[in-house]
Amino acid sequence: MNRPDFDIILVGGGLANGLIAWRLQQQRPGLRVLLIEQAAQIAGNHTWSFHHHDLTPEQHHWIAPLISHHWPHYDVRFEAWTRRLDSGYYSISADHFARQVSQLEGLQCFLQAHVTQVQPNEVRLDDGMVLHARAVIDGRGFSPDSALKTGYQLFVGQEWTLQQAHRLTGPILMDATVAQQGGYRFVYTLPLSSHRLLIEDTHYRDGGTLDTDQAKRNIQTYATAQGWQLASLEREEQGALPITLDGDFEAFWHARREQPCSGLQAGLFHATTGYSLPQAVALADLIALTQPEATAMYAAIYQFARHQWRRQRFFRALNRMLFLAAPADQRWQVMARFYRLNAPLIQRFYAGELTFRDKVRLLAGKPPVPVLAAAQALFKPDYPQGVR
Repeated sequence: MNRPDFDIILVGGGLANGLIAWRLQQQRPGLRVLLIEQAAQIAGNHTWSFHHHDLTPEQHHWIAPLISHHWPHYDVRFEAWTRRLDSGYYSISADHFARQVSQLEGLQCFLQAHVTQVQPNEVRLDDGMVLHARAVIDGRGFSPDSALKTGYQLFVGQEWTLQQAHRLTGPILMDATVAQQGGYRFVYTLPLSSHRLLIEDTHYRDGGTLDTDQAKRNIQTYATAQGWQLASLEREEQGALPITLDGDFEAFWHARREQPCSGLQAGLFHATTGYSLPQAVALADLIALTQPEATAMYAAIYQFARHQWRRQRFFRALNRMLFLAAPADQRWQVMARFYRLNAPLIQRFYAGELTFRDKVRLLAGKPPVPVLAAAQALFKPDYPQGVR
């Protein structure tokens, strides 16, 4: 049998596959790894963030060179009150991520390469080239799947240079004092320097579309209300993150046809927040320890994803309460109640590590939505056959 062209081919140059390449270089530098991306640069035009307690100390150590910004605290704002949480918050910018990963010794990158077919051991490009590998990992992002019932977190973000300093000392993770506009809406702000801000207009919506022009106007209105004088627009990003309400896990994975996959393509994201970095980091650790063969990779990723799906059952139930039980313009009350809880519980929520006592605390007392609607949303899932 001829030797394959590569040990591992990573299809898609986003966060998950970039982290896999980074970890493989650290742990198994002898592997022949190819990363294929259709754009002119890997990582696209995104900002990825996470909380301090989302990662282990070892994971913090190996991901540290990829971090663009770090703050010791963040704020949340709701009607009539604001809260500061003294928990570390981190962000990775696409440009910095692309520079670091692209410089990996031994990593080959095919940019502006258009893939027509992906199989566990083979990739075909539109120019007729066929590449073979011991394992191919598909990380080309999320696409709607009939096996999953989802809502969406939709956002438009703009990075602005200001005429004067903004005086923020940490991110505003949620400012829900803004008009709700038909769903749970908040503004998310990252202070990137004394005169530069990333401002995102964010909506939790039933459908996957957002009026981007309205979102841009929202950002302008919000900046004016905060007293920030916008000088120059540096860049813009937008996204649609799936928020899982329910699903049939086995049907979702049956559609992968034994194809190893990563990131959103593998359903690996926090069901409620849409954050994907913590699970992408954990998957990169797993891939680095797995035999670089397609069958072994698929089995390891499937078991990992299955474990994550089971761990997040409670989060999907909370999502149903948010999307199905609360009137659209009142959904903010669910989140306002959550942010009144103790800080360690909030940390465990983001990390996906809720205890039984945490879950009881989250459901205790009068819910901030109609009681009957809350009960129906929590206990009547639409996919009874899925791995729960």
